[in-house]
Amino acid sequence: MAVPIFRASLPKSHPLINSLFSTSFTDEPSKKRRMLVSCAPSETKPVREELTFCVGTHLIPHPSKVEKGGEDAFFVSSYNGGVIAVADGVSGWAERNVDPSLFPKELMAYASSFVDDVEVNDNPQVLIGKAHAATSSIGSATVIVAMLERNGILKIANVGDCGLRVIREGKVYFSTSPQEHYFNCPFQLSSQAFGQTYRDAVLSTVELMEGDTIVMGSDGLFDNVFDHEIVSTLTGYRDVAEAAKTLANLASNHSLDSNFDSPYIIEARASGFQAPFWKKILGMKLTGGKPDDITVVVGKVTSL
Repeated sequence: MAVPIFRASLPKSHPLINSLFSTSFTDEPSKKRRMLVSCAPSETKPVREELTFCVGTHLIPHPSKVEKGGEDAFFVSSYNGGVIAVADGVSGWAERNVDPSLFPKELMAYASSFVDDVEVNDNPQVLIGKAHAATSSIGSATVIVAMLERNGILKIANVGDCGLRVIREGKVYFSTSPQEHYFNCPFQLSSQAFGQTYRDAVLSTVELMEGDTIVMGSDGLFDNVFDHEIVSTLTGYRDVAEAAKTLANLASNHSLDSNFDSPYIIEARASGFQAPFWKKILGMKLTGGKPDDITVVVGKVTSL
């Protein structure tokens, strides 16, 4: 996230992903936090089933950050009905010789370890607060956490401009809204006193149904892909991992297309940003995607 500090996708080959966010959690004796990577066929029952979701993920680093793996971090847990979370590191810290990826990585590592904590009590806002309090790395990040109870209630806490969509019957049924101080400067958790805290999180509750699809991502997804593109893309996939990969690739392609009229650039024009002088002479408007780390998490709601 190339934005000011008031306010960042790890590939699966990244060492932190391999060590903390692997698809099997083989380093943990408990099965509570195993990654959700496949979907079993659901059964029709006469009463409301307990719900969970199967999850696919994909992450594409910013083109200039491929070697280090980008500055996004995420985790997926099978605790209760399932937990998914994304944190987006603020790249402005690099100007202070601070690695912007360290803060979101540690934040997600602690959040993953606290999902079944008694004090958290299935509250994503409290989970963010405990993880933030435990994080000692210098930096800042936007973050979103969603916790699914087995009765189908999805609880969401969001600080900044990571986002979540619930797709139902081919339409966007629910959408989070970004929190910004001003254009391209979202709310963020920080190691410094000037940042926001878990108390600033926007809280949402959604009652899910079997068959719903959840799409969570860093701003690298939602700045470059419109909601109608997300919906149309999902209709072509039953496999959540392939759906996540396709959405991430779509966002990546849009981000590098200087002629694409992206959600990010539309907001930029609305905020008063104008095209370069040479484009104005030719009667052209400000266009283009936003190169960024891109993290996509796709979850399909199924019965247990």
